[in-house]
Amino acid sequence: MKQHRWFKAGWPPFVVVILVLLSWQLAVTWGNTASWLLPSPLKIVTDGTTDMSRVWMHTLATMRIMLIGFGVGVSIGIVTASLLHAVPGFKAGFYPLLILSQNVPTIALGPLLIILFGFGILPKIILIALVCFFPVTMATLDGFMQTDRSMYNYMQMIGASKRHIFFKLELPHALPFFFSGLKISATYSVMGAVIAEWLGSGEGLGYYMILQKSSFRADREFVAIFIIVSLSLLFFWLIAGVEKLVIRWNAKRSS
Repeated sequence: MKQHRWFKAGWPPFVVVILVLLSWQLAVTWGNTASWLLPSPLKIVTDGTTDMSRVWMHTLATMRIMLIGFGVGVSIGIVTASLLHAVPGFKAGFYPLLILSQNVPTIALGPLLIILFGFGILPKIILIALVCFFPVTMATLDGFMQTDRSMYNYMQMIGASKRHIFFKLELPHALPFFFSGLKISATYSVMGAVIAEWLGSGEGLGYYMILQKSSFRADREFVAIFIIVSLSLLFFWLIAGVEKLVIRWNAKRSS
């Protein structure tokens, strides 16, 4: 039954993707479009295979800073959400600033971070962390705020301390919300890593795309785009799998 549900949910988008790629291939072939302007899917696959060793090297570089920045951003997000929820007056003072911080374009922060911290790995990690921490913070804080009030009042009535209420009730209740923010941050982390590499780097998929743009190699640009999308989807599915293992009660209820 589970495999049947996977097949039923997966085949419509799969068919759509195949039709799009087929239409793309036919349009480029029949239209005699120059490959430097719009390469065909077969041309992209062929060139990606030829340049695979270099592409893989840049992919590993992107994954390295992506995972570090993601881990830092998620850690900051959890701590920030916990402080906003638990410390009296903290939310009133810092919540508006948290919202305001997200109105600064990510692309505008990059040059400033480079000026402050140089061209090393640190400004890239900071940029990715800034992109990742906000969804985790907001989703986790929302989970804390939607804790079952009847259970909260009951635990207070039986004399449970604030620490016990937080770890036994509020934190478990917030876990589904936390994982929702985590999945959003997972996709953002790949985007943040590529943007950071655009702004200044000697390796990574963002740097690879800049090199191919200068050479008018649209086929290799599409190779990089395909890998970026694949990384985002893989990271998303990985976290979704961890969520099912960690929150079995929520997975059973949603199914």
